[in-house]
Amino acid sequence: MPSVKENTTIKEYQNFVKEVYGLPNDRYFSQLDMITNVERFIMRGLKGIRKADREKAKLNLLIALSWFASLMNQLHIDLESETWKRFPYLCSYCATCPCSCKEKKVEKRQPVAIEESKKPQTLKDFQRMFNEIYPAKSRTLEQAGVHLAEEAGEFSEAMMAWRGGHKEEDFKSVEEEAADLFSCLVSVFNSLDIDIASELSLMFSENCHVCKKAPCECSSTDITKFKS
Repeated sequence: MPSVKENTTIKEYQNFVKEVYGLPNDRYFSQLDMITNVERFIMRGLKGIRKADREKAKLNLLIALSWFASLMNQLHIDLESETWKRFPYLCSYCATCPCSCKEKKVEKRQPVAIEESKKPQTLKDFQRMFNEIYPAKSRTLEQAGVHLAEEAGEFSEAMMAWRGGHKEEDFKSVEEEAADLFSCLVSVFNSLDIDIASELSLMFSENCHVCKKAPCECSSTDITKFKS
């Protein structure tokens, strides 16, 4: 029975999503549909933040993360690998940990040196890494939410550019923006003081979190109209 464990890796989580949701996703949803659902649940999560409803924010952002993992699977993007290349225990822009972009007023992206020995192993480890690079205490929850919305827009723009011409350099931008969006999702969870892996292990303890089947047997209508 497919489930998510508390010590899951990002790759294992992607594989779980593929096993449970790969079939209905391929049948029902285009890449444009997938992007729409990622944004749909991110916006619902941000609404939860605006209304100071932590549970609403948590549930919707977890669902957004699952749609995002589904899209990564459709695009055959290894999210763990791309995230590590973009954030090797350093800010992807100023190349320091913790981030010093504001203090140093960094105006252009700095080269990052990757030390494989520092690579996090589990999703929990990656969440901890992001909290060290971008400490939750260094900004408000609302600021983290605004940054997430900004990165969701940039990811969508990258997808539009790639879908328009299917150029290799545009797909590279999709990979980079995917890592950026993931980092911002994790940062919002850090600001909410939510352990992503623990919550996913509860939500997906038994196949699909709604129908409890693998592959998921929820109808396309049920998925489209799903409220949370």
